[in-house]
Amino acid sequence: MKDINEKNEIDDKVILGMEKTSYISDGPIHNFFFKPKFKGFGQYRFSVMDAVFNVLNYFLFTLFTLACIFPFYYLFINTISDNSLTQIGAIKFYPVGIHFENYLALVNVSNLGNSVVVSVGRTVIGTGLMVIASGFVGYLVTKQEMWGRKVWYRFIIITMYFNAGLIPWYLNMAMLGLTNNFMAYIIPGIVAPYNIILVKTYIESIPAELEESAAMDGAGYMTVFGKIIWPLSKPILATIAIFGAVGQWNSFIDSMILMPDKPKLYSLQYQLYIYLSTNSNLKTLMESGGSISESMMQQALNLRTVQFTVSMITVIPILLVYPFMQRYFEKGIMMGAVKG
Repeated sequence: MKDINEKNEIDDKVILGMEKTSYISDGPIHNFFFKPKFKGFGQYRFSVMDAVFNVLNYFLFTLFTLACIFPFYYLFINTISDNSLTQIGAIKFYPVGIHFENYLALVNVSNLGNSVVVSVGRTVIGTGLMVIASGFVGYLVTKQEMWGRKVWYRFIIITMYFNAGLIPWYLNMAMLGLTNNFMAYIIPGIVAPYNIILVKTYIESIPAELEESAAMDGAGYMTVFGKIIWPLSKPILATIAIFGAVGQWNSFIDSMILMPDKPKLYSLQYQLYIYLSTNSNLKTLMESGGSISESMMQQALNLRTVQFTVSMITVIPILLVYPFMQRYFEKGIMMGAVKG
């Protein structure tokens, strides 16, 4: 009995992290994993293997972080460096001849101001309507008493897997009068099936007793949704707002297809695509030995600077949005994950 108690006492120490003991006799493997110990933070102790793992972990994640940050840094230093050096690709790791005239010069770029307004407008309006629709529809499909609930829910979900294709979609948009129309940016994105699934799953995790107590006090569906469900669903609503805002801000295919005759309705991303495409065409012409005028060559050089500057302008808003939404993002996406 005494031996059993001593063994249990040793096991308790191992579980609590107070002492690492091996029933294997001392040897190279035992000494490598357990003997070299040093104190870490607080009451914990780390072995050499723990220290090696931490060092490698921090090193790899630091490299990964730098790899993610460097493209934005590279863009920025090229926008504030001497244009002649930027045009020949001489700026690599630090800015030279710092100035901010490129950002001021964007005011003179054709239709760029309209594109900024269009992109901001479609992002704010489109994201707002999508969040409201996803929240309300996600709430409705959690109600067992909703007429045809399963049919409507499956009807929404099936659109995630099947679509008519690009040409029928364009013909449908044309018949609805949504070509050369700002509402073409807004209406198609209001109903987002994936976001509805996330909101529905999140709402199902909210205690039903809250709704029942409100119903006993005479609250209707709209009151329950507006005063209970909506405030409690802020994490998932913020999460889908990030999804929607990034999608709207980065979209340019709809401008290319649906706005052929309305340059004033081009999004900022499509303007950037035009600059990239123009510069690429001029570069191909020069490389193929084709005749090119001095003015066209200068245009190609200037376009490189414009590309960097406009690219920086397009990423800044999203970079500013993420820090404010980050505290909701992890909780929202985990609570709203699809459950088996």
